[in-house]
Amino acid sequence: MLIHDAAGRVTTLCLDLDTSKATKAVVDADAERLGALLASCGLRYVEDSSPAGGRHLYVPLAEPMDGAEARELVAALARTAPSMDASPHQNPSTGCIRVPGTLHKRGGYQELITPLSAAYDILRRRNTSGGVERLRRALAPELRRNRQEASRRAKASPAPLSSQDVGSSRVCAPAGRWRSPLRAIAETGLFDTARYRTPSEARMAVLNHFAACGWTLEQVKGELTGQFRGLAALYQSPAQLARLLESEWAKALEFTASSRGNRTAPKSDTSPPEPTGGAPSAAAIHQLVNDLENVLYGVLDARFQQYGREGVGLRFLIRGVLAYMRTMETNTLDVGCRTFALALGQHHSTVARLLRRLAQLSDGMVTKVADARHRNADVYLVELPQQHRALVRDLSWRQGKIHAIRPVFRVLGPAAALAYEAIERSRLSPTTKEVAQHAKIGRSTAERALAEMSALGMIHRDQDKRWFITHTASLTQLAQRLGVDCDVAAQLTLHRLQRAAWHAWLDRHNHEHQLTESDLYDPEVDEYWAPPDLYADSPVMWSIAAAS
Repeated sequence: MLIHDAAGRVTTLCLDLDTSKATKAVVDADAERLGALLASCGLRYVEDSSPAGGRHLYVPLAEPMDGAEARELVAALARTAPSMDASPHQNPSTGCIRVPGTLHKRGGYQELITPLSAAYDILRRRNTSGGVERLRRALAPELRRNRQEASRRAKASPAPLSSQDVGSSRVCAPAGRWRSPLRAIAETGLFDTARYRTPSEARMAVLNHFAACGWTLEQVKGELTGQFRGLAALYQSPAQLARLLESEWAKALEFTASSRGNRTAPKSDTSPPEPTGGAPSAAAIHQLVNDLENVLYGVLDARFQQYGREGVGLRFLIRGVLAYMRTMETNTLDVGCRTFALALGQHHSTVARLLRRLAQLSDGMVTKVADARHRNADVYLVELPQQHRALVRDLSWRQGKIHAIRPVFRVLGPAAALAYEAIERSRLSPTTKEVAQHAKIGRSTAERALAEMSALGMIHRDQDKRWFITHTASLTQLAQRLGVDCDVAAQLTLHRLQRAAWHAWLDRHNHEHQLTESDLYDPEVDEYWAPPDLYADSPVMWSIAAAS
């Protein structure tokens, strides 16, 4: 049955969950999750199943929806369900779906899951536009992510996209520029049988990948019912999952540790600073960071504001330096530019330039004490400047932690990060004007950032128009929905390749490992046997030749 009418409009949203996209267990889980999402938005739907194990969800609409809006909404829903096929809504002229009672190509018929009387009532009393609007608000992160990827492709394309291209599969293809194959296995449960012969081998590869990326067993268990349902589907039953997961995770940790130990090149191009006898204690470091935060908010933020875009980079770089100080509990930082770049979401060359500027403009707060050499990064000493000690005594410490760029703000931008920090670390809930003042950003910029974060459910405003943090909103989950984890993984992979190339170059040009002339020729040993013709007049040579 065709989905679009002659004018290209849609009267029913058709959600196709296909076993060619994921395993049947993932399809069933996606159908349950999509059904809960639709019900939470007040939308009623009709459900059927195919003989191959797929599912169809039909959402009838009281008011016809434009085909482009329907494609956008269905593509956003496909972000939440790995097994969903968004292609039926992509072509206005040929997009179709197999309805209940239709003969299946593999034999059998589409079977209606919803009771017939309930399905008749749902199709007769169709969903209003209010429910669709609530669904659109619930899918705000996925809608934003699709628009950004479509805009990125449009800028990279030499020719503008036509309306037919916008509805093609390229717009709805998941994950932009890079996607880990092992992550796809964890999401869908499908794997390449030419590489992994059994589900056991596939799930061990996924667990090894998670262990190498620094995941914990609790984090893996938490995602088995979330984004990594495919990993759970690789086990034959929940009982087998409960019985084998911990032992297989232990094997993955052991394999990862042994693999790291066998590498000739270290994981990072930095090394931890050597402790000295006069190193400050951990408590002293935390107090120093609190004092430096007061200098940052009282002096440096206003100073860096004068440098425009470079100043924004400096503001987040000094925040990253203070965050590393608190984490590593030292004021002598030996952190590479790529490590800072990963924390800030910037290019490592930009970080290298900003580090030099920070040492010049920080009033002696950040001082370079040693140059980079071989695999070690530049060493910076962070201390409280003498001229700001009186200011620190007059100001009280702020609550909360300081951050560089949290993953979600890689997408939302630095203005949103500064506005969120102003609300999060303010002693009193601020208004929009106060947010702009505390964050040192323009009023219109603050309004746009606050409106966008409010639409994503990160913050909310009360009757007095004061902003509050929505503590039930998870920034980590929101970052995953916006696709930040894929960008971070791509940047991390690039850094590993660059480090490996740099380490290989160092090994080739290491004088200690290079061959010298004495390794090939020792002047004390006669390794040359002259032919007899050169000594034709020598009786010794004739006697040797005669004896042979």
